[in-house]
Amino acid sequence: MGLRQWKGLGGREPVHDEGSVAVGFARWRAAFVTGFVLLVLAKAILAATLSPFGDEAFYWQESRHLAWGYSDLPPLTAWLIHLGEWVAGHGLLGMRWPFLLIGSSLPWLVRALAREIFDERAGWQAGLLCLALPLAGTLGVLALPDAPLTVAIMLALYALVRAMNGNRWRDWLMLGVALDLCWLTHYRAAMPMLAGLLLFVLTPRGRRQWRRGGFWLAMAVAALGLIPLIVSNWQQRGAGVAFQLVERNPWQFHVDALVQPLEQALACTPLMYALLLWAAWRCWQLRRHEGAPWDVLAVVSLSFIVLYFALGLFADDLRFRAHWPLPGYLPLLAALPVLLRSPGAWSKRVLRLAFGLAALGQLAGLLYLGMAASPAGAQALAGVKAFPARFVGWRESGAAAGALLDPVPRVLVADNFMLAAEIDFQLDGRVPVYVLSSPLNVKHGRAPQLAIWQRDEAALRRAHAGQAMLLAVDETALRVRERPEWLRTLCGRIEQPQPLQRLDLFEGRRRVAFYAGRVPASSSLAASADDRCLVWQRAHQAADAGD
Repeated sequence: MGLRQWKGLGGREPVHDEGSVAVGFARWRAAFVTGFVLLVLAKAILAATLSPFGDEAFYWQESRHLAWGYSDLPPLTAWLIHLGEWVAGHGLLGMRWPFLLIGSSLPWLVRALAREIFDERAGWQAGLLCLALPLAGTLGVLALPDAPLTVAIMLALYALVRAMNGNRWRDWLMLGVALDLCWLTHYRAAMPMLAGLLLFVLTPRGRRQWRRGGFWLAMAVAALGLIPLIVSNWQQRGAGVAFQLVERNPWQFHVDALVQPLEQALACTPLMYALLLWAAWRCWQLRRHEGAPWDVLAVVSLSFIVLYFALGLFADDLRFRAHWPLPGYLPLLAALPVLLRSPGAWSKRVLRLAFGLAALGQLAGLLYLGMAASPAGAQALAGVKAFPARFVGWRESGAAAGALLDPVPRVLVADNFMLAAEIDFQLDGRVPVYVLSSPLNVKHGRAPQLAIWQRDEAALRRAHAGQAMLLAVDETALRVRERPEWLRTLCGRIEQPQPLQRLDLFEGRRRVAFYAGRVPASSSLAASADDRCLVWQRAHQAADAGD
């Protein structure tokens, strides 16, 4: 039998193939629903217990200052967090439940896409593969923009397939709304737009869409998502665009980025990654002979995979980026079960093995996050290189800050935006938290936003010069080689520092120190870096003791 064994535009009739991965779609449906329920329960437990990631806590701060956009992101992430806490109250699950709901819809979208272009059985098989893929299955545990962005891209692809087949106005409208949501979520919305452009230029079926009125309706609706970006960048003098396009990217070739395929193999699990690349190659071959739906699957998937690889050779190499190509893998999950339908048994075994290894990788990732969510688990990971430093220590630092503020009213200051956001989250915004001018703020594009909120170091000195100050210092926030230069300047940022409390957590993997002092009136002191600085000396002693 050939690969195109479906009827009509939607391919609703199941394929009766002796060489199928399983007989009948009922078993696949039962397996998918069971896996989906178990995975959602595990994700919900993690969402309710895992401490906020540093960036995640900053997005929570943004949700307390609703705006058209921010110096790091468009507004949708903050809006969703605001909605979550408005409905469920302040807390981990209150902040995360919208993302958990959105992320949990992804396997159903993959299933819907496979069902639309192939058949019912392929839909349940693809959905099950999505549950097992580590990058996709854990989506939504954290309140990060990747969940709404990935889901919006998949919704756009599903709408595009339906619109190209049926040319119905409602499908074109769905496409426009989905792209609108992409622009409201992240600047990486430019990638699905570019993938669509390549599809409409490189394929005969794509070129025919330029003459359809529905396509232009979709583009008009999608353009509405640019309005908040335009307004916020105008208000912030282009801070968002400058950070995403200039400040975070060196735009120089770095040879270490050639390891990206290895990173992707680890993130997807090696055999599944190899199968996905094979599926992309087969879709590219079949697009020439059979057209739909291979043209859409090939161009869209390869656009994300190849272009993000090329971009990674010159762009940001300091942040986690293994999730960038995920929207390119998801359509291939829809194609993979159909491409591996053959009379021989080898394809059945390979797919089962790939699924099993991916499921084990998914389980390992969930267990890792589960250990990070508990003090005992985090302690057990203290000796490993992959210690979850960004998920631990925040409860202790927030509790310590609150206890130190109770007896003596002071201005609360953190030495970087992540620590400030985490303490602010733990204290539920009861007191303002100011932030010193750490290089970490610039590296993550948060310095302009802190200035807009009047929570940066300059605002601290203007409003509170000479007042009592409680300074929280995360001695492990920066890379080891960057710490001395920063810590030596802190005595110029607090007058007469007096040590109050030290948190040496998880065998020294997290160290937070608290100092009492006064807010300097002059900013000239901050320029000096002195080896005699008490803050630096105590941090250096703690590091030596930990070694």
